[in-house]
Amino acid sequence: MVTEAGHRFSEQETEEYYDAEDVIYRSVWDADGSVHWGVFDGNVNGDTIREQFLAAGIRLNELMVEYASIGENSKVLDVGCGNGNAAIWLSRNSGAHVTGVDLSGVRVANAVESLQNVPELAGKLAFEKASATELPFDEGTFTHFWSQATVYHVPDKVKVLEEAYRVLEPGGMMIFDDLIKPRTNISESARKFVYERLLFDTDFSFYSYMEALRDTGFKVLQARDLSSHLAQSYTYLSQLASIAVGPEGYQDRFDYLADAYMKTVEAINNDELGWAQYLCVKP
Repeated sequence: MVTEAGHRFSEQETEEYYDAEDVIYRSVWDADGSVHWGVFDGNVNGDTIREQFLAAGIRLNELMVEYASIGENSKVLDVGCGNGNAAIWLSRNSGAHVTGVDLSGVRVANAVESLQNVPELAGKLAFEKASATELPFDEGTFTHFWSQATVYHVPDKVKVLEEAYRVLEPGGMMIFDDLIKPRTNISESARKFVYERLLFDTDFSFYSYMEALRDTGFKVLQARDLSSHLAQSYTYLSQLASIAVGPEGYQDRFDYLADAYMKTVEAINNDELGWAQYLCVKP
C-alpha cells in the first residue's frame, strides 16, 4: 500500500505483522488460530456469536471444496495457510493432499506443530515458509490452488496470479477469495481503519480482478461478491473483540479493534471495501 507519505508496505512488514498479531487473532477470532471471514447462509448455526462466526468460516471451506471439486486425488496448494487450520480441515474432509505456504514463520511453525495432533493425516499434509510471488514448486505440480484472505496483502498481486497459473497442471483449478476496492475515492476513516490497519491497498474492483485473471491465462468459471458476508463477519468480530480476554496489557488493543471492526463495516456499506471469490481453470 502507498500511504500519504509515499510508503509502500512490503511482504516483510506483512510477515512481521502476522508474527506479532497471532495472540490477538487467537483471543478475538479463534483460539485454535483460524483467521478468515465466513459465509452466513442458511447452513450456519450456533448458540453464540463465536459459534456462528466459526461456523460461517467452515461454511466458506465447504463451498470452496464443492465449487472446485476437490477430492481424495487432489493435490492442493494452500497459499497463506496461516496456522494450518484450513489445510488440516481440507485434508480431513476431502482426503486431498495439501501443501500450505505462508510468509509468517510463526504461523508456519504453529502449522507444523499441529501435525502432531493429526497423525491420521500423516503424508497428506506439509507446510513451509514461502512467498506467494516466488513459490518453490515446479510448473504443473498441483491440481488446485486455494487461498483465503491472503492475496490482498501482496504488493504485486499479478505476480501471485502468474505463480498460481505456473504451478497448476493443465485443467487445474484456482479458487480463492480476496479483498477488493469497489471505488477508488475512499474516506480518511477507511484509509486509517481498514487499509493502513491491514497493511494493504488494491487496484482491483470486482470486475477488474476478473480481467486480470483472464489476462494471466485463466478462464473464470465463477465470480461471487461476498461483501455482505464480510460486513457480517466484522460485525461479529467487533462484538467478539469487545469481550475478548487475553494476556495482560492487551485490553487497549481489543478496545481499538472493536471500534476498527465497526469502522470496517461502515467502509463496506459505503462501497469503500469489498470481498470477492473467484473460481478459475487453467486451460
